[in-house]
Amino acid sequence: MRIGELAAETGVSVRALRYYEEQDLLVSERSPSGQRLYPAAAVGRVELIQQLYAAGLSSRTILGILPCVVTGEVTPELLDRLTAERDRIQERVHEMTATRERLDAIIVTSSRSLAAGKPCAVPGD
Repeated sequence: MRIGELAAETGVSVRALRYYEEQDLLVSERSPSGQRLYPAAAVGRVELIQQLYAAGLSSRTILGILPCVVTGEVTPELLDRLTAERDRIQERVHEMTATRERLDAIIVTSSRSLAAGKPCAVPGD
């Protein structure tokens, strides 16, 4: 499939796909006219790359993880890296949960203030 088709299929911009290639995360072949051509499996790879980016992984980290996903090749170093990334993501989940809980408390207080016709209490006043 051509780059525009891959972009449409995955919801990723053509520019992002080119960047993935620059970072060696994605590989294409070239047609005689120079157009990028991707195998059907590129859809799943792009989706995985997007998930890993969304989890906060860098392109360098993703590049180190992909061999395990693609070939099943694993080393102790790769397993350590995967575990460290999982732990980092888990910490972010905890932080975001705490932030959500604080926001929930603000919403409750603001709703009560609105219902009572009073301004929100300003912290420290």
